[in-house]
Amino acid sequence: MYLTYHDQLEIDMKKLPIGISTFEKIRDDDYYYVDKTKYVEQLAQEAGYFFLSRPRRFGKSLFVDTLKCAFECRRELFSGLYLEDHWDWDDTHPVINISFGRGNIRGIDELDKRIRVILNENADAYGIECVYELVADRFAELIGALYEKTKKRVIILVDEYDKPILDNIENTTLAVQIRAGLKNLYSVIKDSDQYVRFCFITGVSKFSRVSIFSGLNNLEDISLDPRVGALCGYTRQELQTVFEDQLEGVDPDQLQSWYDGYTFLGKEQVYNPFDVLLFFKKKKFSNYWFESGTPGFLVKLLREKKWYLPELEGIEVNESMLSSFEIENLLPEAVLFQTGYLTIKNVSNLGPRRYYQLGFPNLEVKMSFCESLLAGYTHNVPQQTRLQNSMYQALENHDMDLMRSTLQSLFSSIPPEWYTSSNMDQYEGYYASVVYSFLASLGFDLRPEESSSHGRADLILDIGQMVYVLEFKVVEILGDGQKAIAQIREKGYHHQYLQAGRKVVLVGMDFSKKERNLVGFDYEQITAV
Repeated sequence: MYLTYHDQLEIDMKKLPIGISTFEKIRDDDYYYVDKTKYVEQLAQEAGYFFLSRPRRFGKSLFVDTLKCAFECRRELFSGLYLEDHWDWDDTHPVINISFGRGNIRGIDELDKRIRVILNENADAYGIECVYELVADRFAELIGALYEKTKKRVIILVDEYDKPILDNIENTTLAVQIRAGLKNLYSVIKDSDQYVRFCFITGVSKFSRVSIFSGLNNLEDISLDPRVGALCGYTRQELQTVFEDQLEGVDPDQLQSWYDGYTFLGKEQVYNPFDVLLFFKKKKFSNYWFESGTPGFLVKLLREKKWYLPELEGIEVNESMLSSFEIENLLPEAVLFQTGYLTIKNVSNLGPRRYYQLGFPNLEVKMSFCESLLAGYTHNVPQQTRLQNSMYQALENHDMDLMRSTLQSLFSSIPPEWYTSSNMDQYEGYYASVVYSFLASLGFDLRPEESSSHGRADLILDIGQMVYVLEFKVVEILGDGQKAIAQIREKGYHHQYLQAGRKVVLVGMDFSKKERNLVGFDYEQITAV
């Protein structure tokens, strides 16, 4: 029996480390590994206290375990990697490894029990018996005992430090209690400074030092430090080098469009590693990362804040807003950025102040998140899917009557009781938000409030040879859409799209607060000459 080229290639390929965060397993069992060990040396040389925030499933846990193996001087695992020749393999240190990744904690008593279990597991690994009952005392006892036993300063690694809070984020009272319990634990690190050589804390959210790291004033936040911008995620070069055999026959532009685009202020953007690995396994583009977690509380938060959803494409925030994640006052901008649904698109300075423009990182997140937002507004997923198919056909075939009827059906599908509980029909941006979410979920090039020399159009929908310029008006009862089109013409929103070979369609839409639907619709096609 003879093997074909592709059969042999499949045999020779390494295994894909999907969901694997154990460094030893990846190295021993011949999995693909993107070498991030240069960051281990870089951080260890500074011998400080570091905090890193990254979205879920971006490789944080794997990096924490890599740190653990390095400080334990397990040289055999680093053969052929950068760290092999850039580390003192005789300088072993005791490691306290704390992770809140397993299970969900639903109360302060559960939190205390979980912490005791974690501390006992660390103590048992070094043959130490802790006797103090209170969590803070037991943690301090463990740190001191490790130092006394080994005569080496201790390494403290904390993974998913915030998960117990995020698991209860919709229960403010409980989340605040759990935050206080975690603050009690983390406060020990500062008080034990004389016994600690290195500390690395990571999670999704970034709470203020006052709220959870009180007293740990030497904790350096490296979340947006350009030196470690690619610590998590895959750069294009890493992707092409490590996964060269997996990339055969893959359209690089399409892969980039779907899964690249995250910026943490490094020189390069990074790909979502979870998406990339599952794409290589399934050999098809899909919303893998998005499906692995639910943004339900985010949809609820945006609705409660009456957020104008087209602004998701170009939010501008300052540094304090970007890093503010407080249970009592959740800012959508900070939550969306830290959880990975938005990323940094541009940085500007106004005097001494720095501002960040945020937007969706890639096609997967934009389509999936907008579809989730739409479901949060319409509460009718089966009907939503049918209407998405209908709108896609309308745009592809330039069927304006079908576009109008599809939008009317979309708003008709929203149950009346939903308006009663939310009063969203009195919010003018609501109608534009629903249309935006609906169109963005189709995957077309949709640009909200794009500037022209005379102002901003509400939405620009670009499908290649056809550009739709959309303007919305809210009326009391009836409308015909003509006033909206007149505004497009008067302001010249469409001029920049009048290019040879392209058609531009001006679309005016009037929405009635009373009818809670599209009551006026008009369009006009203009062809460039």
